[in-house]
Formats: sequence, structure tokens, C-alpha cells
Amino acid sequence: MSSSCLPPGREPTLRLVAMPTDTNAAGDIFGGWIMAQVDIAASVVAHRRAKGRVVTVAVNSFEFHHPVFVGDLISCYAEVVRVGRTSLTVAVEVYAERNRQPDACIKVTQATLTFVAVDAQRKPMPVPPAT
Repeated sequence: MSSSCLPPGREPTLRLVAMPTDTNAAGDIFGGWIMAQVDIAASVVAHRRAKGRVVTVAVNSFEFHHPVFVGDLISCYAEVVRVGRTSLTVAVEVYAERNRQPDACIKVTQATLTFVAVDAQRKPMPVPPAT
């Protein structure tokens, strides 16, 4: 484990510390909590690319590689990997710095999610061209 596992030259979309209230019955961080953070991070980049409101329509894949522990600093790196007429696919990688130590870093999760851009009436709308 080393800080070199963090994607070079990229800033995390979302960064937070896993807290005791986020644990499951076994004392590890609850997988649903991680899933929620991934959805938030993915929605940030989807919203920016769509230039407006987006809704999650699918979780295409979700892989847990390692557990997350109380006190870990979680960094979610999200990027749009595909744009359709009204949809966007976002890839997210999650890294944990054990006890917030940059030299103790590990990739814990990766996922892809699909979003649809919607208008004020929550109807699908075209994703504008990239600028």
C-alpha cells in the first residue's frame, strides 16, 4: 500500500472520513454507505457534463475489493466514460487511506453507473455537446 495508488494528476470528486456511525454489525463500514458515496460522486460529474439535473437509472457494476474501516479517508474518483443521447455512464474508483495515512493507501471499490439527463418536468432530455 502506498500513496502511489491514488490516480496521478487527478483530484478526488468526493473525499470523506468513514465514521463509527457508518458501520455494519461486524464493525466494518457498511457497503451501502460506500454505495451511497459512489452514487453521490458519480452524480457530481454527470451533473456537470449534462449541465443540469440527472437521475441514476442503473448501477452497471459494483465491486468491493477490500473492506473500509472506521477512520479511513475515502477518496472517490469519478469520470464520465460514455455519453449517449440522454444518458451518461460514469466510472468511479474508491481509495482508502488507512487511518488517514497517505502511505497506507488501497483501492477498495470500483463501479460504473448510468444516469439520464432530465428537464424540469423530470423527462429525459438530450445531453448537450461537450464544451
